[in-house]
Amino acid sequence: MDFLQEYDFLLPEEQIAKFPLENRDESRLLVVDKTESKHWEAPLFRDIINLVRPGDIFVYNETKVSYRRVYLQVGSGRIHESIFLEPQDPTNQTWLCILKNRAKLKFGDKLSPVAFPNFSFSFQGHSEELSILYSETEISDSDFAIFGNIPIPPYLKRNVTEEDKVRYQTIFANRSGSVAAPTAGLHFTEKLKDELRTRGVEFLPVELQIGYGTFRPLTTEQWQTKTLHRENYSVSEATATKLNEARKEGRRVIAIGTTTLRVLESVFDSQLKTYKVGSSQTDIFLSPGDNIQSVQGLITNFHLPKSSLLLLVSAFANTRLVMSSYQYALKNGFRFYSYGDSMFLF
Repeated sequence: MDFLQEYDFLLPEEQIAKFPLENRDESRLLVVDKTESKHWEAPLFRDIINLVRPGDIFVYNETKVSYRRVYLQVGSGRIHESIFLEPQDPTNQTWLCILKNRAKLKFGDKLSPVAFPNFSFSFQGHSEELSILYSETEISDSDFAIFGNIPIPPYLKRNVTEEDKVRYQTIFANRSGSVAAPTAGLHFTEKLKDELRTRGVEFLPVELQIGYGTFRPLTTEQWQTKTLHRENYSVSEATATKLNEARKEGRRVIAIGTTTLRVLESVFDSQLKTYKVGSSQTDIFLSPGDNIQSVQGLITNFHLPKSSLLLLVSAFANTRLVMSSYQYALKNGFRFYSYGDSMFLF
């Protein structure tokens, strides 16, 4: 799609971070000052402590990655890899899934998680590129924890390790329901969080359940309608109250990650200049030209070319500055994607 060519770049395979660093806060940090239109290395993420101000608010997504990657077997034979995205009924029995090799399935075929035949699903056809699976009993996150695996991103091109079970969750993870991690939060350690608090930084939670959209390339329709996939979010009264106090006092609100920014921009009333309380869904698509008012800073990773996340970052700063920062990162060996290095834009 021509409208995305400006956001395209060649990424060497060796710069895709396939595994996490030994220490979360030792990823590299590229600092981007949009006011001065410049960028520089910090150099480590934990050096962000030298860039904060007393009174800064760091807002994090407290979602937790559910064990939704499941290897399903037809009888004792063929295996289908799946990712259970979201239930389609209040009883959590009908699920939309990414299901590999579904063309080999017939309506009504029974599938069970490998080594767990006491759980069973029937293939109920598909909805566009997604498949529909039905269970005669309710399936909860506690069930996925029994027979599922943590759904690390497909571009890692490897199997899940025991380390992923810990490292693909943020220290803020609290509420299950996502199929991908809010990866900007992966750089924080409890020690760094405590040190930031001693500098006068306050941490506040919001929730956005990350869904299938994180796997999908942008479409022309999404660009034209300015809408993305719908995701559930929640902002508590306590969080909204403290955010509104901070705004009145002129303190910075800094989003830890693009998912957090999507929530904050969805609940920010641009007329009243206040944050609203509530739980709902958002399909907001932020791209260059949008006036982002809900935050004054953004912590994020290096994203896929031509992705909605890269456009969101470019909306917060500007395309020329963001893409020049990406070119610097490419030339200087920064690590990209979920387990990769970080940016702090303000």
